[in-house]
Amino acid sequence: MKKAFTMLELVMVMVIMGIVASIGAEIIASMYSNYLRSRTINRLESQTEITLEQIAKRLQYRIKESVITRNNLGNPLSLSDSSIAAGGTFNVLEWIGASNESFLGTPRPGWSGFIDLDSNDTNRNAVPRPTLKTSESNLTDAISTISALTNGNITLTATNEAALVFKGMAYSVADFGWGNPNNFDGTATIKVRTGASIDILEISNDANPPTEITEQYTLAHTAYAIVPSATNSTDFNLTLYYNYQPWLGRNYNAHGKPSVLAEHVSLFRFRQDESILRLKLCLHDANQTGVGDLIVVCKEKVVY
Repeated sequence: MKKAFTMLELVMVMVIMGIVASIGAEIIASMYSNYLRSRTINRLESQTEITLEQIAKRLQYRIKESVITRNNLGNPLSLSDSSIAAGGTFNVLEWIGASNESFLGTPRPGWSGFIDLDSNDTNRNAVPRPTLKTSESNLTDAISTISALTNGNITLTATNEAALVFKGMAYSVADFGWGNPNNFDGTATIKVRTGASIDILEISNDANPPTEITEQYTLAHTAYAIVPSATNSTDFNLTLYYNYQPWLGRNYNAHGKPSVLAEHVSLFRFRQDESILRLKLCLHDANQTGVGDLIVVCKEKVVY
């Protein structure tokens, strides 16, 4: 007689194999889901860190008194204003940055950051334009660098002046031209062009002559704005605007060059403690993995 499996044995084997296959499929699906989740979290963490680092690098060279925030209507306020609830309706971060790229130079910096107050070339009442002697500067190199960075918008010539801000003086938001859209020429951002030599700056005729001159200054060629899109409060893009000059009547909406820093942002918050800026950024995956709820990663950064 030939031996064979009975029908009951075959059914039992098929049932057991089905159970094993079902459990195995669930395990494989769970492992794949966890892999997608881990990969997405790692990607979001990297993107969040890189975005915060990009913002912090530019804020590192900010003119601290110039930092403001705006709401959706464009109204500016200083970050130190007590009426601001950080991260409320004021969600635009804007500032004027020192022209650090043009400062660097060999063997002389593009601009030294110092005014020779004892020089005869430093004359607040000079005609046709007040002059400032900035010793050890090579403004020729500075112009070349600034012109390249601004695509020719700033060349330290008439109507294309850079901004000079004296250090050690008390400034308000309006002094940087943020406040009144009909008065861009704030008293802090003095429009300057090159003078008779590579270490002479001239104050433009249409700028208010400074009532006080200090020894130290900062040169600027652009302002920056971090602007969230207003389409969705929990899913928006974060855009950096640059290469615009408030002291020349230019703003980021009409004149700034945009660059998207991050997509699918769910939160962008900032606040100022003394001169320290605290940033918080949250990115999500827009459920691209399809594993269920949104995956969200948040990081914070402090800029001194």
